[in-house]
Amino acid sequence: MEPDDLASDAVIRPPGVASPLGATWTAEGLNLAVRAPSATLIEACLFLGDHEIRVPLEARSHGVHHGFIPGVEIGTRYGLRAHGPWDPEHGLRFNPMKLLVDPYARAIDGEVTWSDALRPGSAESANVPDQRDSAALVPRGVVVVDDFDWADDEPPATSWAETVIYELHVKGYTALHPAIPEHLRGTYAGLAQPAAIDHLVSLGVTAVELLPVHHAVTEHPLAERGLRNYWGYSTLGYFAPQAGYAADKTPGGQVGEFKAMVKALHAAGIEVILDVVYNHTCESGADGPSLMFRGLGERDHYKLSEDASYVDTTGCGNTLDVGDLDVLRLVMDSLRYWVTEMHVDGFRFDLATSLTRERTEVDERSPFLAAVHQDPILRQVKLIAEPWDVGDGGYRLGMFGSPWAEWNDAFRDDVRSFWRAGPFTPEAPAELGWRLTGSQDVFSGRSPAASVNFVTAHDGFTMRDLVSYDHKHNEANAEDNRDGSDNNRSWNHGAEGDTDDAGITSARLKTARAMLATLLLSTGTPMLLMGDEIGHTQRGNNNPYCQDNEISWLTWDLEDWQRDTLRWTTALLNVRRAHPALRQTEFFDGRPTPDGRPADLAWLRPDGSAMTDAEWHDPGTGTLVMALSGELAIRDFDGRPLRDSAFLLVLNRASTDVDVTLPPTPYGEIYQRLIDTDLPRPRTSGPGARVGSVTAVAARSVTLFRVEASVGS
Repeated sequence: MEPDDLASDAVIRPPGVASPLGATWTAEGLNLAVRAPSATLIEACLFLGDHEIRVPLEARSHGVHHGFIPGVEIGTRYGLRAHGPWDPEHGLRFNPMKLLVDPYARAIDGEVTWSDALRPGSAESANVPDQRDSAALVPRGVVVVDDFDWADDEPPATSWAETVIYELHVKGYTALHPAIPEHLRGTYAGLAQPAAIDHLVSLGVTAVELLPVHHAVTEHPLAERGLRNYWGYSTLGYFAPQAGYAADKTPGGQVGEFKAMVKALHAAGIEVILDVVYNHTCESGADGPSLMFRGLGERDHYKLSEDASYVDTTGCGNTLDVGDLDVLRLVMDSLRYWVTEMHVDGFRFDLATSLTRERTEVDERSPFLAAVHQDPILRQVKLIAEPWDVGDGGYRLGMFGSPWAEWNDAFRDDVRSFWRAGPFTPEAPAELGWRLTGSQDVFSGRSPAASVNFVTAHDGFTMRDLVSYDHKHNEANAEDNRDGSDNNRSWNHGAEGDTDDAGITSARLKTARAMLATLLLSTGTPMLLMGDEIGHTQRGNNNPYCQDNEISWLTWDLEDWQRDTLRWTTALLNVRRAHPALRQTEFFDGRPTPDGRPADLAWLRPDGSAMTDAEWHDPGTGTLVMALSGELAIRDFDGRPLRDSAFLLVLNRASTDVDVTLPPTPYGEIYQRLIDTDLPRPRTSGPGARVGSVTAVAARSVTLFRVEASVGS
């Protein structure tokens, strides 16, 4: 039977099945199932060239409209039209003139073309449905089949203790890379190229955290300003890879290309973590476009108040109602799909607190957290929460519990505050002690790996800009520099932005090296921002969400100082990887062992005596000295505790050098200077110094000493 025949009212159509949701292809045809419990009828719209064929889904089971359409081929583009009441005061805006995207579409073709015809109500009044057809303005789903040859692909399954995350934008990382073929730059295929992967491997990261790759939409206000939503936090399709990142432009080609990228990264031992946005969609507030959920019954998908107004705890106009069990099913189906069919290794959840709200209140036992916790697939992958949203009580750092990790913005703020100088009032270093040791004050009862430590991320200054600007410079966003945070805790070292002053430039590089060392030598899970290892600048823009251009794209033509920064980052990661004492799996105990061995951690003054409580809370305290005995929580096969080398980590934020007395240790007599960020380039080894001797640590630097074990120690 041909699809044209099925449009006839005289045809008896196969009912198909209600599960799985979405478009499921077989050699016989297409099963289509769409959840829209408040709709009276859903029509499938098949597009053959410019010809639209409408096929009613006449069967209905528990709010799911479904039907089987014989003769549909792979690659067919399709959409939905929903019939039902127009009753905005009760969260219902059904309008068959609006073509809608299937929420379960595995691939999406085309972009939104902005017009008033996308609005749910007419331009004159929202009390009546708009009679203009939006079909020419809306992307379409694509019928695809899962036939990718994964061969022997296996997830790297990197332990949390060994994980180093690299936050990466698919396009920005490869768009200007000279060693990637031009037609592959800015694409999944480009990221799969040897030149792209080799940089990650040689750097020493173990996972890429991709900024959103779900199919997204550029909002109307941005489009009017000639800009694009570069970051992608404006999701349209929770199962569909962003088509714009595919070199293969055939409808549905993005699915296979994404899988090939994952396979290539896995072959290199690199995990793939997706930044996902289940807290809101691209449909914005009540006056936003009708593209998917709004047209399928907004009250069945979004959080609405009693007067049917939108609850917005995301700052984006709407909040997906993940407390609704059927919406929760969509989110869980999406997550499992990306793990089982796309082979990703984990997720970072944008504004994760919104997913835990029951109506408006945060619920630490929410259906979402319960569903993830018991899911046999999802509890095996890496789960990272951004533990806040913009609603009341939305800041919940430390709330998410096992098996979650969380973005630790306290680490970001405390590290920035410690290293910031100039005209700013110094802050007491007490909080930094917690951050350096895994933030046990926040994640007690879990493990240090729960703290995803970062100093910079996509949202904010890059490392280079953090030491080059006192203020944001977001004029390119065309929002009169109102957007972006004003709380940057940055320091320009005496000049705003680019400068020819060699002294200022040298000081900036030195501070950046100190912050990189603080990040990569701290206990916890480090996250490195793409480009920080080569000194990328966004020209002072701390919110380049709409800058799909050289402001955001990495430039790979490196100057000497950038190569030195890359050498430093690599050296720090090499040291971290080689020494488990620098990536502890359990929190420090701080007490001597029963058999008299030294404590795993001691905080010292530069003269070797114990640091006092008063010094912790004194803004004038400029030097922190961490003595690590090398004791580890892990044991050998005979149950004996294992140990690493002993270390002394010195962070000196003072503007002058400080003399440090090397404390005694039973594990050796000679301290080797392993890391010294005062140097423009890392050294493989430094001069040895005896226990008890005094050695100078440079101003505004991080120095790591390692005890060379004596024979028989």
